[in-house]
Amino acid sequence: MTIIDRYILKKYLLTFGLMLLLFVPIGIMLNLAEQVGKMIDNEAPLVEILIYYGNFTIYIGSLLFPIFLFLSIIFFTSKMANNTEIVAILSSGVSFWRFLRPYWIGASIIAVLMFMMGMFIVPSASKGYNEFKYKYLKKGKQDRDKDNIFNQLGDRDYLYVSSFDPERQIGYNFTYEHFGEDGKLDYKISAANIRWMEEDSVYRLTTYTKRIVEGETERLETRRRLDTLFAFQIDDLTPVSYIAETKNLFELNEFIRDQQRKGASNVNTYIMVKYKRWALPITAFILTVIGVAVSSVKRRGGMGVNLAFGIGVAFIYIFMDKVFGTLAEQSGFPPLLAVGIPNLIFGFIGYYLLSKAKR
Repeated sequence: MTIIDRYILKKYLLTFGLMLLLFVPIGIMLNLAEQVGKMIDNEAPLVEILIYYGNFTIYIGSLLFPIFLFLSIIFFTSKMANNTEIVAILSSGVSFWRFLRPYWIGASIIAVLMFMMGMFIVPSASKGYNEFKYKYLKKGKQDRDKDNIFNQLGDRDYLYVSSFDPERQIGYNFTYEHFGEDGKLDYKISAANIRWMEEDSVYRLTTYTKRIVEGETERLETRRRLDTLFAFQIDDLTPVSYIAETKNLFELNEFIRDQQRKGASNVNTYIMVKYKRWALPITAFILTVIGVAVSSVKRRGGMGVNLAFGIGVAFIYIFMDKVFGTLAEQSGFPPLLAVGIPNLIFGFIGYYLLSKAKR
């Protein structure tokens, strides 16, 4: 590695680290200002608050990694271009592709960091972040996730809860339906709530009712409380966004296989999370290419024009990612294409801009 390589790589990594150090604390302060009232009202212990903000730092930092990386590349490369450093490097006989080598090295380092964090570190931080949020920031029934949670288990079993409390592991307005091979209802179980009892490894149903259909007749069973077993896991009652975020690479793969065996209708959402984690390191290279292509040429407007263009590209990329992600989750659009199309489009854009910058 030459002196120029070390010089550019140092700027690459230091500017990226500086972006994180500058903006992540701002995010923490904004979150604290918004949530401090709920923390005080719900008597959140200081130790748990500190742990929460440690997890919050990792969680938010991972979400903003691509944007910070992109802006840091534009910032220091534009500065080099304005100081005619790039012109001097290329005039010395260094080819443009050789000039890019330290950028590839930097992108590789960031890609490995993104991969390790996305697959193993962020899920653990996300679990602690969400547990604290549901325990202290969304405490009380009125603040629980109100999304109706429906899940299909295989071809003949369906379950539903009106809301789920991950901290207490309770689902409300629980319904479980089992259909026979002829497509007719065999039985239906209803309960005011269902709770997972960790110490006994059973489900506890409150205000339990079971309606059994036997030909033309029906039989009704009722109990005030019933401890029983089901073939599904407590994760099947958890809101999709919450449970997917908290599983590492191996846990998520196993969970997806389990959901596919059951024939769950929302398995595409989990697959999307998996593919996005794999695509994140590739994003580091794409954004590096676009960032260098945009900022390596000295412009009349200086760094401000490059930063404005970079922010615009970042928002378009995020918009496309959200659109295709929603298509995959809400329709039959393949998750692999939903993740791959934005990266392919911006990959071609980056190659075109880089070829133009080279000339």
